[in-house]
Amino acid sequence: MAEPSPTPRVLPEGLPLRTLGTLVNESSDETQFSATLVAAPAVAAALPGQSTPMILYNGQGPGPLIELREGQHVRITLDNQLDRDSTIHWHGLPVPPDQDGNPMDPVHAGVRRLYEYDIPPGTAGTYWYHPHPDRATAEQVARGLAGPLIVRAADDPLAHIPEVTMFITGLKLDSNAQIAADSAIDWSVGRQRETILVNGDRLPVHMVRPGTTQRWRLYNATAARHFHVALEGHTLTLVGTGGGLLGAPIAGLPEILLAPAQRIEILATLNASPNSRYRLRALSYEADYLGLGTYADDDLLTVVTTNDIPATPVDAPTSLRPIADLGPTTTRQLVELDEVHGLCTQTGATVTFLINNRIFDPNRVDLTTVAGRVELWDIVNHTAMSHPFHIHGTQFQLMSRQLGTVVTPAPYLAWTDTVLVPSQQTATIKVRQATPGKRMFHCHILEHEDNCMMAILDVHAA
Repeated sequence: MAEPSPTPRVLPEGLPLRTLGTLVNESSDETQFSATLVAAPAVAAALPGQSTPMILYNGQGPGPLIELREGQHVRITLDNQLDRDSTIHWHGLPVPPDQDGNPMDPVHAGVRRLYEYDIPPGTAGTYWYHPHPDRATAEQVARGLAGPLIVRAADDPLAHIPEVTMFITGLKLDSNAQIAADSAIDWSVGRQRETILVNGDRLPVHMVRPGTTQRWRLYNATAARHFHVALEGHTLTLVGTGGGLLGAPIAGLPEILLAPAQRIEILATLNASPNSRYRLRALSYEADYLGLGTYADDDLLTVVTTNDIPATPVDAPTSLRPIADLGPTTTRQLVELDEVHGLCTQTGATVTFLINNRIFDPNRVDLTTVAGRVELWDIVNHTAMSHPFHIHGTQFQLMSRQLGTVVTPAPYLAWTDTVLVPSQQTATIKVRQATPGKRMFHCHILEHEDNCMMAILDVHAA
């Protein structure tokens, strides 16, 4: 089960950081958002003189940035021009279950499907969208189907700070410049040897006036990479997670952990030195998983300061937005992440991960809850590797972590939809589902969710 030798570096390096295209709102009514996303075959030039077939939204890789506003009514049509089923999952958004793009609701080849939902007040944040077809999510994302989504608030306290979107993806090619199929190792521990891209390019250059403060939205849309974000010669200020702004900024951070599917908002104030270069780095989270996956520090992009007179840095407000605890709980749910051998072997994986010792079955309900009920979930990781755990249709709050007998409260209150659960640890979250229907919960290492590590929550009416 040896991993193929590394493929050549792909794409030109050092291009200016690309500003992503925006999905145009076709509605003249500002309270409405109407648009179409076309999923279709495309061709990229990743290696000189060779063509790489991909599948993209609206011919763009990453897909176009979708900018929504609190209170808008959204109507987005998926035009599936692929030769296979697909969906759109609105990752992190509190959309109704029948609009969530789950694996039991496929959009067949050649079919158009309207997704329609409202953006509730208080949900401003950093989200993304990607397909979620049964047992094919990893393959479709690897071929290019993913894009950023931002929900904006009318009273954003950081609206005066220049904003930059950095959408981080991975690209893995074989020797013929084709998107490489997942190997048995990939299916075991997550896709290996991907070249990291930011906004679709390798090691882009971001030009900034010295002294400038910018608001960066970073997305980890890779299949399986966990890393610490760090900017050489600087500290960072965390101001938001995937579900929106924190209650107050957390300054002076040398690095910030970003697991697969997670997003963060940070403030970066560049040093006042002109004509300087700093690497934005993806420092390895762990060196190795089970002796199969190997990880090293990598670079994301280079920040270059211009020779202009330094700008005056901008201080973050001391408070950003109120975040209330979800309140008293009446129920406790147990979710166990298990490691087994000899199951789900159709992919060649030698190690398989399950939820509550069950293989995913789209016809089975694994947990139940009641709409509006606040619950504690204990997510217990019995396996030898970390798993980013995602629940559809809601944002939840991490309350504590436990290692052995030591319980550590969460350092701050935040809204998130994906929590990293390290090996042999327990993460306790407080969660509430607002709308009746079936919801998915799963590991967001894409190969794991496709290969059995997913389950169904049935939300009953109150």
